[in-house]
Amino acid sequence: MIMTETKREIIFKGIDPLAIFGVNDENLKIIRTHFNATLIPRGNTLIITGEFSVVEQIHHLFNELIKLVPQKKHLKSKDIETVINIQSSGKEPIYSEPNEEIILFTRNGVIKPRTKGQKKYYEICQKNDITFGIGPAGTGKTYQAVAVAVAALKNREVAKIILSRPAVEAGEQLGFLPGDMRDKIDPYLTPLYDALMEMITPEKLKTYFDKKIVEIVPLAYMRGRTLDNAYLILDEAQNTTKLQMKMFLTRMGVDSKAIITGDMTQIDLPKKTRSGLINAIKILKNIKKIGFCELTELDVVRHPLVKKIIKAYSKDE
Repeated sequence: MIMTETKREIIFKGIDPLAIFGVNDENLKIIRTHFNATLIPRGNTLIITGEFSVVEQIHHLFNELIKLVPQKKHLKSKDIETVINIQSSGKEPIYSEPNEEIILFTRNGVIKPRTKGQKKYYEICQKNDITFGIGPAGTGKTYQAVAVAVAALKNREVAKIILSRPAVEAGEQLGFLPGDMRDKIDPYLTPLYDALMEMITPEKLKTYFDKKIVEIVPLAYMRGRTLDNAYLILDEAQNTTKLQMKMFLTRMGVDSKAIITGDMTQIDLPKKTRSGLINAIKILKNIKKIGFCELTELDVVRHPLVKKIIKAYSKDE
């Protein structure tokens, strides 16, 4: 069967083609390895020749790349590969709006705020050295915090990431769980591992763990440390005591940032113990460079029923 060739031109208006093509057309060379088509750059125009469906794929690819230029300035080879992988996997495009924020590029797609509340959360993280993200399950507060930290690491804004959680039981006692202390503690840290593994390749993550560039530790193990040039994340902060919260916050060293996440409706502390998160929000609310963001059921990005479940329980309290 003979395929009819199609020719299409892309004219780059208001954009330096070099920002997409790369130095010595390095980015174009990458694109050529993925598509059976001819790409000829001529000034501010790119001529694409090939089978109709392939030409259309390339045209769509360049539309997405053009939208990235205002933020990325000059696209790198990894940007090209990421967009191609997303397109071939059928995942959502890089941008749904031209000026939409992107937190992090990953091999599985891009991570970006998906609700107004998440966008506000991201903006607060960018403006402050310490951010408190409070909200119910499913609002992405932990996932987005990890993405912000990983992006800062990749951009060399920090040298390491420390993720921590208090090991407070939700109806179970540590002593009755099987295994040694590591076996008992790891289940509490699983959500942090899960988030990291979606954002960093397994090989790279192993290297980060081995070199202690990324650490996941129970909150108790943070005592006595001073962490410079690091991104600190405290998850499930509603289950900290006042002293534990103070201890965590005072671990911050020079050029460090922190995000504290928690859900006020899921406090597992003994009845007479006040949550360190509630206390911190009260006493730190007027300090500059400390920001607060409250997410609601409107920001839930899990199964649609989760929003209704959260709303039903909030009415029942």
